[in-house]
Amino acid sequence: MKALCFYEHGELDVLRYDDVPDPQPGPGQVLVRVRACALNHLDIWVRRGWPGLKLPMPHWCGADVAGEIAALGEGVTGWTVGQRVVVDPGVSTAEDEYTRRGEDSVSPGYVILGEQIRGGQAEYIAVPASNLMAMPDGWDFPEAAAPLLVSLTAWRMLIHRARLRAGESVLIIGAGGGVNSMAIQIAKLAGATVYALTSKEEKMERARALGADVVLNYREDPDWPKTIYKLTDRRGVDVVVDNVGRATLTQSMRVVARGGRIVIVGNTSGPEAQIDIRFIFGKQISIIGSTMGSHQDFRDVMGLIWAGKLKPVVDRVMPLSEGKRAFELMERGEQFGKIVLVP
Repeated sequence: MKALCFYEHGELDVLRYDDVPDPQPGPGQVLVRVRACALNHLDIWVRRGWPGLKLPMPHWCGADVAGEIAALGEGVTGWTVGQRVVVDPGVSTAEDEYTRRGEDSVSPGYVILGEQIRGGQAEYIAVPASNLMAMPDGWDFPEAAAPLLVSLTAWRMLIHRARLRAGESVLIIGAGGGVNSMAIQIAKLAGATVYALTSKEEKMERARALGADVVLNYREDPDWPKTIYKLTDRRGVDVVVDNVGRATLTQSMRVVARGGRIVIVGNTSGPEAQIDIRFIFGKQISIIGSTMGSHQDFRDVMGLIWAGKLKPVVDRVMPLSEGKRAFELMERGEQFGKIVLVP
């Protein structure tokens, strides 16, 4: 089969659209013919690599898979060949104290498609049958693939980790990313007032269309913490979603309300940040980490998507063979929502 793979870690030049061995479903697994797979910033970090990440090569990324069941592994029941499905991108490889209390993504045995194991940027993928969810009629594959990882991530970080409540306020830094485009919608659905930062007029309009109450252009207003402080009567916001990291964390601590929460699920500007600890104890700020979610979280948030209460945000659909170009667009931050690849 064909895959968008790499044989060593590095920048865009290591990506190859190449022939790789076909996967075979093991016991309890299904073989899915990939019809669409969305890109995530996670794919960039995996391709570049980090200390301690050891992957069998070649490796291919891709957490967001929508497709059709091509074959059933031994012992799989309840599914049929040809059935249209999406795949929960988080795979539990062990049962432990965390999985037993529903904290799947905290478990050391939790892995993500395309990160620790090969993903969906290929023509086929073998996954546990327990990770499947049926696609309702009326959905196309790119639209179904786009929200999977980002919806799961945004749902857990806002609802379970930040414990967002109706009547609170949320600032989302960088509204154009996949997680944040879903976070705007989830925050509004939860009854919050949503402030969003982005960089272009087109992205500002799209953020408003998703439900953001106030949208600021951080390039035109580099002193946006003061602007938001004024807009909130010098109170600040209850929750800040900061997936940028090094470039914005200090500003996030300035703009969050006393007793507020900053939730972090990424670090697009870099993983190491210098912070003034006095903000943390002086304002009694909670800095909360979050990643992915449980298998029940996945079903809960996808139920809202299938019901039309949350909408997938697709920037563009491109052939898998043009995957290198798609990565280039994502790394430049030109998209709003998800870039989806189609084998």
